[in-house]
Amino acid sequence: MKTRNLRIFVEVVRQGGFSQAAKVVFATQSTVSKAVKQLEDELRVPLLDRIGHRSSLTAAGEIVYRRALKMLADQEDLTAELEALRGLKRGRLRLGLPPVGSSILFAPLFAVYRERYPNIEIRLVEHGADRLAEILEAGEIDLAAALLPLAGAFESQEVRREPIVAVLSAHHSLARRKSVSFADLRRIPFILFESGFALNRIILDGCARRGFEPRIVARSSQIDFIIELAASGLGVAFLPALIAENRRHAGVRTALLAEPNMEWRIAMIWRREAYLPESTRAWLALTKECHQALPPILQSN
Repeated sequence: MKTRNLRIFVEVVRQGGFSQAAKVVFATQSTVSKAVKQLEDELRVPLLDRIGHRSSLTAAGEIVYRRALKMLADQEDLTAELEALRGLKRGRLRLGLPPVGSSILFAPLFAVYRERYPNIEIRLVEHGADRLAEILEAGEIDLAAALLPLAGAFESQEVRREPIVAVLSAHHSLARRKSVSFADLRRIPFILFESGFALNRIILDGCARRGFEPRIVARSSQIDFIIELAASGLGVAFLPALIAENRRHAGVRTALLAEPNMEWRIAMIWRREAYLPESTRAWLALTKECHQALPPILQSN
């Protein structure tokens, strides 16, 4: 059923005849008559009683007219809504962020995003980076922050690179060192994040390359609690330098983890070849804009 034919039929009813409708739709009277006839042939019912130069609705015509008004209104709404999406006047941002680093890297962006796009609904999911990748792959979110390198069919936009530091009690014998290796730490218990946190994978892979498996004495999803455990002397924890600098604690000291591939590389990721809504593209653009301007004090070379 052609929308144009419906629109012409509605105008014939509104104007009370073919010649008057032709003027409104900027068409010839024969074109208007043909459009109505095509609609009647397609529906297999007469829609109009033609009496001289006037036309009135049949019973079937009244039904089609009522439905046509709704269909044409829905089409207008659809067009307007899509244009609003393109103009970022409506829509939603389905975003996944990990607890580690998000308060520093991403929290300030929300205020800017909200100011620029006040009508975009933000749906935020928080998990460890590995779990977020699974949720993203399942299509439950459109965009996530995760650590690189990452297995899976994802595209990425890097946000920040940071060296990883060991976090030790201020009273530990290694606390005055500027850098430490896994060889220095292998006899010390490890304090790690809960499963699903990609930082764990980086640390444990590094230990495996050095030929040992660390003794893990505690796990937590809370950065402040992990730092407190390290301050108490329970073991050594690991954080990106940026996070450790932001969470300074009198009871701990940090030392650069001097090992190959010990870098915290956080990026925004999305499914390869997936459609990215305009709201998502706007977040990517904002992330790039803001983090290019960050001071590189703690970034690794």
